[in-house]
Amino acid sequence: MYTRYGRLRSSRDRRGPPSRSHRPGTVDGVTTLRIATYNLLHGQPLAPDGSPAPYPADPGGPLADAVASLDADVLALQEVDRHQERSGRTDQTAVAAKAAGAADWRFAAAVHGVPAPGAGWIADPDRPGLAVYGPGDLDDDSRPAYGTALLTRLPVLHWRARRFAPAPFGLPLRVAGRRGLTPVPDEPRAALAAVLAGPGGEFTVVAAHLSFVPGWNVGQLAAIRRWIADLPQPYLVLGDFNLIGAVPRTVLGSAHAIQRTARRERVRTARRTRLQGWYDLARTPTYPSHRPTVQFDHILGIGVPRNTVGSVSAPRTGVSDHRPLVVDIEV
Repeated sequence: MYTRYGRLRSSRDRRGPPSRSHRPGTVDGVTTLRIATYNLLHGQPLAPDGSPAPYPADPGGPLADAVASLDADVLALQEVDRHQERSGRTDQTAVAAKAAGAADWRFAAAVHGVPAPGAGWIADPDRPGLAVYGPGDLDDDSRPAYGTALLTRLPVLHWRARRFAPAPFGLPLRVAGRRGLTPVPDEPRAALAAVLAGPGGEFTVVAAHLSFVPGWNVGQLAAIRRWIADLPQPYLVLGDFNLIGAVPRTVLGSAHAIQRTARRERVRTARRTRLQGWYDLARTPTYPSHRPTVQFDHILGIGVPRNTVGSVSAPRTGVSDHRPLVVDIEV
């Protein structure tokens, strides 16, 4: 997929992603794709000290501003609300897609229901299991939901979604706006995969939000690797994994055989195989947003040459206790 044309002149910048005049971005003759992942905390505005701030009259406004500032071609979103009272009944995926200029998107509802502070979710008995919404479903179902989203400016050749059951137990966690540790039950999770038509050919992107329960999240990540094994490579797996350091790339596998297919004709296909391990395209803290010290949010790749990775950033926005993670890739 990826062809080396040259290096971006911009250096790694943690203050914010560099602006570009059009999409896909072109700098000094090099075409770039901007890939990003962002845990929204249901679009919750935060004060400078990291405490929750009230939603404005337009509850989707801060989220739209934050997403627009990223200028991403592909954007994975986690902790996304759809028609929830707490976030002004906003369809947050639709708001984000409009702000990003993303022509295609999907929202995978891990749960239909409403949040119950301290007790997880009160599920809607009439809508159990996974449901997936897209641009044509804006007014089809107004029932509250919560889950994961994937938006893109690139043509989508294939969509896929799956749901993960919650762990049977929770953990004490730090919760924005509360002192100390709060017992939090685990919740259902969702993942989305899209086969995209990039400037250099097909590739697969996965958006995921994994459990915070140790071991349970590892199993979910390993399941994702198996789930996409039949989709075109290279792979980019994005999201909040609730895992740190080398754990995610170790789970996905240190070395895999990648088959790259050159389609010159439908009848004649040439293949070649080479070894390329999973690796982190970006290593920088993303949590908590007001003073990041740990990286829960990741962009992992395989089949993506390391020398095509350009600018990396984790800019602060006015939304969420996570910072978005943004990577430019030369194609």
